[in-house]
Amino acid sequence: MRLARSSLIRTLTTLVVSGCIGGTGSGLTGISTGTSGTPRVLAFTAQPSSGTAGQIITPAIQVTARDTAGKTVTTFTGTITVALGTNPTGGFLSGTKTVAAVLGVASFGDLSVDRAGTGFKLAASSSGATAATSTTFNIVTAPTP
Repeated sequence: MRLARSSLIRTLTTLVVSGCIGGTGSGLTGISTGTSGTPRVLAFTAQPSSGTAGQIITPAIQVTARDTAGKTVTTFTGTITVALGTNPTGGFLSGTKTVAAVLGVASFGDLSVDRAGTGFKLAASSSGATAATSTTFNIVTAPTP
């Protein structure tokens, strides 16, 4: 029987995977599908936008837990923490800074910075994952009434 190349690759992949995962002495502990496991890297998937000092940054900032292939780890429900990574004016980040992920994504909907400045960046971290840094955003002074 002669198999087409793509069919042969699929067959060999199936044999290797089914023969190794969970098998004794295989050395493999699992293959990442992007749906389970421990996140290896974090990514800002909704970047912070520029805003006004003391006002909530909108839309909500989102950080996603991903595997090494860049797929979202949808079973990750651990916590992700954000902080000011670059803080040009000594501003203070207010709001809920540690959030439990839902389907691998943490949404930060009430963050604000109290001081105006140019060039702020957020840093995201979670245990066991490579941290992420957001794009640059600016905060302007609130208008006087």
